[in-house]
Amino acid sequence: MNILHAAILGVIQGLAEFLPISSSGHLEVAQRLMGLQADSMDMMLLTVLLHAGTLAAVAVVFWEDWIGILKNLFHSRLLGLLIVASLPALIVKLGLKAVDIDIDAVFGGGFLGIGFLITGVFLLLAELFSHRGRHAAVKQVTVKNAAVMGCFQALAMIPGVSRSGSTTLGGTATGLSKRDAIKFSFLMSAPAVVGSLLLEGKDAYEQGAFGFLTANIVPIAVGVVLAAVIGILTARAMLKIINKVSFNWFALHVFLVGIAVLIMQATGFAGFPPISTPLS
Repeated sequence: MNILHAAILGVIQGLAEFLPISSSGHLEVAQRLMGLQADSMDMMLLTVLLHAGTLAAVAVVFWEDWIGILKNLFHSRLLGLLIVASLPALIVKLGLKAVDIDIDAVFGGGFLGIGFLITGVFLLLAELFSHRGRHAAVKQVTVKNAAVMGCFQALAMIPGVSRSGSTTLGGTATGLSKRDAIKFSFLMSAPAVVGSLLLEGKDAYEQGAFGFLTANIVPIAVGVVLAAVIGILTARAMLKIINKVSFNWFALHVFLVGIAVLIMQATGFAGFPPISTPLS
């Protein structure tokens, strides 16, 4: 991995984390096309730290919300909603761990193309729900909204399925406007990213990945900084334009990416694994 590789991955992470197109899926596609090994120590370390970059972006863009939570920690409505929204994914992860099931191993890289197509369907549905007028009655995020969005966030553990796309579908399906749904989805990403940092960071540490930090400090720093800066710009732009932009355009993007990935999987191009499902 060199500085250019890290810079490209940082830009992809910053964009795709705040666009409903699956950041993890796009990172995997980019890594394979650039001939990088996703399970190598340096890539494992960079992937973990890129999450820190987008976490910093969420902290900067929504700093007023986080200050509000800290000022009223034990009586914060927003904190309570974020806890509710985080529970489904946490329960699923703990449940899978209890029965010794690795969701990445179950679905594997062979499900990636299908995952993108699922994201496309979710986005088409989110756009459809946003035009049904039901969101007019919902002036702020409710416990119901948070719980449903949390359940959809759990689905996003599947490779290629966008977290923000899934949660936004949950929001619009339960009456939120696109902007309210996407804003709460971004806020939901903070505990999700912190959880990923802890879990993936622990795995990376146990496998000795942090031993590569000194040798790769420059490219890793470039990637993380770009992920943070691009993330800030993308999140702010999405909040401004989301009610004016159709999710159908994002759906078209992921459908095209999904079809391209399926073709590469079918042909074995760039080392893409064969198409597979949990039942295959």
